[in-house]
Formats: sequence, C-alpha cells, structure tokens
Amino acid sequence: MSILPITMDKIDRKLLNLLQKNNSLSAEVLAEKVGSSRSSVQRRIKRLRAEGAIAADIAVLSSKVIGEKLLAIVDVKLESVRRDLLDSFRKTMLALDEVQQCYFISGQVDFIVVISTDSLQAYDALAKQYFADNPNVYRYHSNIVSERVKVGLNIPLKE
Repeated sequence: MSILPITMDKIDRKLLNLLQKNNSLSAEVLAEKVGSSRSSVQRRIKRLRAEGAIAADIAVLSSKVIGEKLLAIVDVKLESVRRDLLDSFRKTMLALDEVQQCYFISGQVDFIVVISTDSLQAYDALAKQYFADNPNVYRYHSNIVSERVKVGLNIPLKE
C-alpha cells in the first residue's frame, strides 16, 4: 500500500462513487457507466485497492436478517485526555464488536460512539461496564435511536 497521496482522475472518482453505492457491479456495467473498457476498469480497481483508496469491501446487512437492533449514539466526556488514557479508551472501543463507529471530536464531549446491541438490557450492561465503571469516563449520555432515517458511509467525490 502506498503512503503517498493517491493520484486519481475523473474516471477513478466516478468508479469510487459507483462502488460506494454498490460494490457488486460487474466490470462491464462499471465500464459502461464511466465510459471506459472492462479491462481498464478492472486495472483501475486493482490499483485503487493496492494504493489504499478502497479500504474495505463490505456487505451491509438488511433488517430482514438482523431483525430490530437497538442503536445508541453515546456522547462520552473523559475525566482526562492524557495520551495513555485516550489510547486505552480507543483500544477498548476498537475491541468491542457492538461499537459500530467511534469518533474523537472537539467540543463539549470527547467521543461520539455508535453502539448496536440486541436489546436495551444488553446496551445497559455494556454502558455500565465500559462507561459507568470506567474511572476515566467523567460522564456519558445515551441517545437511543427510534428511526434510522439515513444510514451510510458514502463520501461523494467530485468528478
């Protein structure tokens, strides 16, 4: 993987926009949509993966498979933002499968954490263990999601 900035042209950006919406599109379909050949598209995607422009190919599961999960968005204010304590909190969040997203932010809180669990009771147990019982967590505030209006991680690239 390259550590230099990735050089992309208009076709690369179009490909990445399309793949963010549906990464199972065939090379033929992608080629038609970006105005290129199938082999060129395949080479471009291989290069973009090798250079780290594509970090992961994932499957987004339907609620038909997972059922109704509880989703909580949690504001976390730490007692201390000393580097070792920050690293410890980060490592804990990275290790928890229930943590879908975790952001270190500037503002009134230090972290925003998105957590998915099977039930309110499961979330409560997790929150007690990792927030309430953590001596470096000054306070946390849970926001329970009642409706998922829009969910995604797409980042539009200017073509």
